[in-house]
Amino acid sequence: MPQSFSHSLACELRDYPEWHKGRSRYGVWVLQVDNQAVLARIQEARQLLGDWLHPPGARQAHITLFVCGFSAAQAEHDDDFTDEQLAAQLNALQALSPPRFSLQIGPARSFSSAAYLEVLDAHQQLAPLRQALAGSCQEIRQSNYVPHLTLGLYRQRIRRELIEQRLAQLPSQPLELPVNQLHYATYDAREQHGGLHYQHSWTLAN
Repeated sequence: MPQSFSHSLACELRDYPEWHKGRSRYGVWVLQVDNQAVLARIQEARQLLGDWLHPPGARQAHITLFVCGFSAAQAEHDDDFTDEQLAAQLNALQALSPPRFSLQIGPARSFSSAAYLEVLDAHQQLAPLRQALAGSCQEIRQSNYVPHLTLGLYRQRIRRELIEQRLAQLPSQPLELPVNQLHYATYDAREQHGGLHYQHSWTLAN
């Protein structure tokens, strides 16, 4: 596991006005997950972890590729993200013309705050995409990028050993996840588990 912790952190689901400062939409680039085998493993894992996790709400299954920030006409805060920056990202993707690729969805793991499925990128196919998106803005990130597929945030304080024992009951055979599109999506900053609204979809080259 990439983090060292003794117990999970019980996360509080609420509005965080000190974070959003009245701003409404938060933007991210994501890889949509609609593969039935992967979705079935997500469901199996959530059932196994039960009430240790908050329900997923309306948030669609996805892998975060790049965190942009709050949608804004003009940048006033250091975590604002403007239409001009988004346009520059789209131009960078056009110049890169990235091809379609596949990732592997691996075993269940845990951060201190959330359980997740590991995302294996053996051929480093995410790095050039992230580099292109970073050309016009600095990513909003408090820790190193670890591609993953979130299962849920913890609602209880659980010993790490118990989490590992339960996660070990899940299948660990990797599943292939074809990636054909990238999506720029926003969500309501007042809802931690609000649904993603896809504003731009970028189809990868054959």
